[in-house]
Amino acid sequence: MRIILTGLVLFFFLTILSGCRLTGNYGSDDADEASMFSDEAAIFSWGQVGSGDGQFDQPSAVAADFAGNIYVADKNNHRIQKFTNTGDFVGKWGSIGSAEGQFNDPSGVAVDSVGNVYVADEENSRIQKFSSSGKFIIAWGIAGSGAGQFDEPSGVVIDSTGNVFVADEDNHRIQKFTSAGVFITKWGTPGSADGQFAEPSGVAIDSVGDVYIADKNNQRIQKFTFAGIFVNKWGDNDFVDRQFDSPEGVVVDSAGSLYVADSVNNCIKKFTPQGLLNK
Repeated sequence: MRIILTGLVLFFFLTILSGCRLTGNYGSDDADEASMFSDEAAIFSWGQVGSGDGQFDQPSAVAADFAGNIYVADKNNHRIQKFTNTGDFVGKWGSIGSAEGQFNDPSGVAVDSVGNVYVADEENSRIQKFSSSGKFIIAWGIAGSGAGQFDEPSGVVIDSTGNVFVADEDNHRIQKFTSAGVFITKWGTPGSADGQFAEPSGVAIDSVGDVYIADKNNQRIQKFTFAGIFVNKWGDNDFVDRQFDSPEGVVVDSAGSLYVADSVNNCIKKFTPQGLLNK
């Protein structure tokens, strides 16, 4: 299931990944960014700091299934929580640890077309796969830099054929797997040239299979084919309205527009697939 969001789920992405508010007071420099969300104003929200059902401690990622259920990576509570799209608590799973079904800072979550849930278990250097009810299915990855190994995997997304793409943040690369965790390919090395990364933290896929990476410490977005061939980039040393300060999250909506959580600038920026600011 590609992460293609509209309505409520797009709102959850904006608020969780950026931490910025979609309503409130904006300075003149923020007016353009604020205006682009006039049709995506906050509908409602839920949650407060804590460890109870429906409470959070640094929620870091969100995904939705075809039935409209919402899954949240509740990072510092080391668990996944599941809700209806109206915010009603459905279930949860996980506790701190390294056994199957346990987590240490889950940082990314994605759902495939049949409802399986994939979690980037950051400090355990692995991906875990579950049923929609949280039943453990499989895990893959250990700490390291070889193929299929990870160093703080932070973002995960599923394409339309079930392939799993992982932002392997501290290895400065993207890895691609089958839905069973079989390694397919990888791309990226440390650096700032085209196709290189400096802590890639977010990954998204559009309807034609192109892959977008939030290249956090290079302050840019990079675009690739599904096979990892470089297509385009924007951000660093670019026009002012296309610059970033630590972009961490990225998502594509059903119309193909790209939304970037520009974390230190505390805003969301919306682009066309070619990297043009889309207001």
